[in-house]
Amino acid sequence: MGAAEPLRSVLWVKQQRCAVSLDPARALLRWWRSPGPGAGDPGADACSVPISEIITVEETDVNGKQYTSGKWQKMEKPYAFTVHRVRRARRHRWRWAQVTFWCPEEQLYHLWLQTLRELLETLTSRPKHLLVFINPLGGKGQGKRIYEKKVAPLFTLASITTEIIVTEHANHAKESLYELNIDKYDGIVCVGGDGMFSEVLHGLVGRTQRDAGVDQNQPRATLVPSPLRIGIIPAGDSLSMDVSAVHHNSTLLRYSVSLLGYGFYGDIIKDSEKKRWMGLIRYDFSGLKTFFSHHCYEGTVSFLPAQHTVGSPRDRKPCRAGCPVCRQSRQQLEEEQKRSLYGLDGTEEVEEWKVLCGQFLAINATNMSCACPRSPQGLSPAAHLGDGSSDLILIRKCSRFNFLRFLVRHTNQGDQFDFTFVEVYRVKKFQFVSKPMEDDDSSVLGRGKKRLGQLCSEHPTSCCCRVSSSSWNCDGEVLSSPAIEVRVHCQLVRLFARGIEERPKQEPRS
Repeated sequence: MGAAEPLRSVLWVKQQRCAVSLDPARALLRWWRSPGPGAGDPGADACSVPISEIITVEETDVNGKQYTSGKWQKMEKPYAFTVHRVRRARRHRWRWAQVTFWCPEEQLYHLWLQTLRELLETLTSRPKHLLVFINPLGGKGQGKRIYEKKVAPLFTLASITTEIIVTEHANHAKESLYELNIDKYDGIVCVGGDGMFSEVLHGLVGRTQRDAGVDQNQPRATLVPSPLRIGIIPAGDSLSMDVSAVHHNSTLLRYSVSLLGYGFYGDIIKDSEKKRWMGLIRYDFSGLKTFFSHHCYEGTVSFLPAQHTVGSPRDRKPCRAGCPVCRQSRQQLEEEQKRSLYGLDGTEEVEEWKVLCGQFLAINATNMSCACPRSPQGLSPAAHLGDGSSDLILIRKCSRFNFLRFLVRHTNQGDQFDFTFVEVYRVKKFQFVSKPMEDDDSSVLGRGKKRLGQLCSEHPTSCCCRVSSSSWNCDGEVLSSPAIEVRVHCQLVRLFARGIEERPKQEPRS
């Protein structure tokens, strides 16, 4: 069989006679029941597995197997191989699955083994050597056990070697990435929560800039993308993702890949930090408290529109695997790098910044949709993972009832931007400066508001109490400085992922 020629045979799966085909050109393995003579054509119950979803193919020991029953009588000595793969489950989750194929002839058996293994070798995006960071406190103290039980066996099956570091203190992973020789790794795996991912992100991006001689404290610096990917369980694909650099007074505060939230979301995360003893319910409690407080914040938002992107935040075209918007942005990134290389950078000098002033209940900047079970479409349903922009959402001062309508809109299919007090812009840079508030704490009314958590009793439905400043919620971490400068760096990091997929149709059982 030539490298590009399809292979089709009659094999046995779960004691059923099946036609099995392998199409190298499409990189697809398929099988279907074929009780009659010949292979036949696939029916509605046909099963298919892309080669990229196969972990490994291994020989199966048939010694001791009971294969002499009626359906196996024609096989004097069966040969078998097992395909280990990942399988889609509910809620976009993946499961490890196996299917064993039985061959009546040794030559046919070796042909299938060789062909499948050669196709797996062509998947050049798969890693060979990984650096693994494990937070032993992650997963309710089960991080190390979860890795050893569920992750390590997959790496062994896929012939991936690893070096493991169990973190012992905060920022251990970040510090290690600054010290280790990372050139020998194909990627970095983090086992833990959002904090562990954030450490790895900051360590990897920071190390890459140091090696490239880039000062990441300079807001105007063009950051260099890292060649290493970040992930947990590699699926054989690669996904590039934007990263926002957050600065204050020419000092890097943090990197963000998801949400920057000031006002409502900033107040929630700051208040919840004081209630960690409550567990996850602290977010609900702080959210309810923040909603009834109904604080608004006065300030100035300046932003540079993202002219290079295709579409808009309200075009209802979400980012999906193989997204053309993100692909075009990659081309734009390469053009910008060429202009910088030849000294033609500085085009932003002539671009027009827009300035908006006012009182805001919330200011959100999302690099992705931020979808979750409570908000299936996310804060910005059409935000893209790798288009070099962020969706800047401004919620101006409004009544408590109208703000509730806005929040409820996130739970359904409605357009959450379809309110007169909500504005959304696609930007590649933005700045925010809060307006200092006159000190009225000495007044009786001021002291009363402070004691009551600034709940206004005079007009409980429509009042919006202005407060001097809030905090920024940066991917779940609190930034105390209200004045920040943010720049989106297009496709700065890569993940072991294939992108967001549509909800798949239910797969036939094999």
